[in-house]
Amino acid sequence: VLVKGTSQIDLSDCDLSRFEGVQLSSDYVSETSQQNFVEVYDILHPLEPKQSPRNLRVSPFFARQEQLGAMFLEQRGWERPHWYKANEKLVKSLPREWRPQERDAWSSKFYSPIVAVEAWKTRTAVAMYDMTPLRRLEISGSGALDLLQQACTGDVSRPVGTVTYALVLDENAGLRCDIIVARLEEELFHIGIFNPIVIEALSRSARKQSQQSSGKWASIDEVTAGTSALGLWGPRAHAVIRKLSDDDFSTGGFPHHTVKRVHIAGIPATAVRLSHVGEAGWEIYVNADVGLRLWDAVFDAGQSKGIIAAGRAALNSLRMEKGFRDFGSDFTSEHTPAAAGMEGLVAQNKIGYTGSGSLASLAGKQPEKRLRTLTIDDGKSVVMGKEPVFQDGKAVGYVTSAAFAYTIGKPVAYAWLPSRLRQGDKVQVEYFGKRLIATIVKDVVVRENWMDDRSVRAKL
Repeated sequence: VLVKGTSQIDLSDCDLSRFEGVQLSSDYVSETSQQNFVEVYDILHPLEPKQSPRNLRVSPFFARQEQLGAMFLEQRGWERPHWYKANEKLVKSLPREWRPQERDAWSSKFYSPIVAVEAWKTRTAVAMYDMTPLRRLEISGSGALDLLQQACTGDVSRPVGTVTYALVLDENAGLRCDIIVARLEEELFHIGIFNPIVIEALSRSARKQSQQSSGKWASIDEVTAGTSALGLWGPRAHAVIRKLSDDDFSTGGFPHHTVKRVHIAGIPATAVRLSHVGEAGWEIYVNADVGLRLWDAVFDAGQSKGIIAAGRAALNSLRMEKGFRDFGSDFTSEHTPAAAGMEGLVAQNKIGYTGSGSLASLAGKQPEKRLRTLTIDDGKSVVMGKEPVFQDGKAVGYVTSAAFAYTIGKPVAYAWLPSRLRQGDKVQVEYFGKRLIATIVKDVVVRENWMDDRSVRAKL
């Protein structure tokens, strides 16, 4: 930083703006600091949540989640369901090819075979996910479009009703986060964003833009706490929503990557046609005061379609099957779009956004490392993330995210590996001193219409 003005390593964990407001209270700081002091030399499981303070932030769906036996883990002060005990009765109904493998003692912690049920139901029927903790902004004003065009790699100048999935880069073309931009009105945008540090950077950019041109003001309002978000995904999602709304939710009337203001069970809502699991459906946003009513309406309407509530553990498995990257876990500012396999989120011929010059200078150059997808050859050993990866006896990379991919019946992992390695090459993942043989595979291990391909497992 002192020599070049920028860091070669990601410094997000040193940025004061990374904290949530609830994490800045003196009581929270005191309690968590004392807990950290006690645990400093302990061996903690990657999923192990803090014991206290808990229940600081809960979604409007919390009461129903408790009734369904949610197993909650904590993140950023939020209580987040990882699976629901109510789905345990369905474990015996799992088709043979969906049944989970026995796990070792370490990977069995904070895990349940119920996760397999929730993945199965999402892929074959319909499931609802609490997406409330994901940060949401509303950016408005005469300068909102200019601000967002400057900030991200996608072209957000498209018409009202469109949704752009893009990236936010730093000046060196490093990945700061991914961003979802839904254009509600000419000067009003709904934003899904995954890095609080970028929110602070956007606020600074908005102030600077307004100072340079008073007619280009932009207001940034975080609406996460005052709203709730429900993901409704699966092949039967359309059948459920048709029972609740007279609005056109058909694929023709509501295409992918579009947004609509709608009414669902009489509740005003904003629906975005996108998916975090790779199945048809929507992310639905409503005011917090009617969030519980939305949950009840959707859950009741979906009973005849086999609907379940599903948690974060299933979502993580399903998103990895579809090649979706996770900010913070899979990529940071140390990585470029091409290295992370996210170059498709950069609009062709767009210039002038932050990092565009540096990105252009990298065109045609091979990244030193790439984020690759692995499957574990023994079909049962689930790693947890951060394990070293070896080839020919030498450490060549490390695992970022990992899960059991229930749709294909194999453990899956993402790993940063040298670019010279190709699809089909073998590597070894070290897990508790044992070298597990793994194969580099294509990023999207489950394609569209996967149910039509009965030999999907044989082809992987």
